[in-house]
Amino acid sequence: MSLEIEWYFDFISPFAYIQARSFNDLSDYALIRPIPILFAGLLNHFGQKGPAEIVGKREHTYRYCHWYANKHGIPFKMPDAHPFNPLVILRLAILRASTIDEIIVLFRGVFEQGLLPSTKEYIQWVSAELGANLIIPNQWTSDVKEQLRLNTETAIDNQVFGVPTFRSDGMNFWGVDSMDMLKESLTNPNRFRSAEYRRLNSLGVSQSRN
Repeated sequence: MSLEIEWYFDFISPFAYIQARSFNDLSDYALIRPIPILFAGLLNHFGQKGPAEIVGKREHTYRYCHWYANKHGIPFKMPDAHPFNPLVILRLAILRASTIDEIIVLFRGVFEQGLLPSTKEYIQWVSAELGANLIIPNQWTSDVKEQLRLNTETAIDNQVFGVPTFRSDGMNFWGVDSMDMLKESLTNPNRFRSAEYRRLNSLGVSQSRN
């Protein structure tokens, strides 16, 4: 299988966890290259608030994720606090050049076990699952920090505005509900390059709040 698609994600996102638990659905279509990014960097760049920062949307997001995961047979438990600082596990994934399987374990510690990544219980659980004694450095090397920054900047350059986002053949597919759309683009590359889709990409703006 030669086709490779990029997957931009942040461990802060329960939607990214849910999507990661569905990767078997893509195994017949492409190889996934995971790219850890800082979701907060996207929000700052595009001047947006995250779902958890908006009253009402925050509660809906948590309810929806719990409902969706249960409906699809995915173990799910929100940690006691959200949002949290995801830098520790983002940098750990970069440091270890984590594979998809390892990234899923890192996710499971948060959204299956309900553990915050800043706790020793999280590190102990993940270490046991991976069969490795994970050690969090007292000080992260500059190359790890730089790689996360570059990953996030590349995502922004590619017009990635949220997580999780797949990028394939120059197109972005954002969110859990875009999986079927992504599969269709992989099996029929010209599907979203018709005249009507090109027109949608160039629609004008008749009114703006700015």
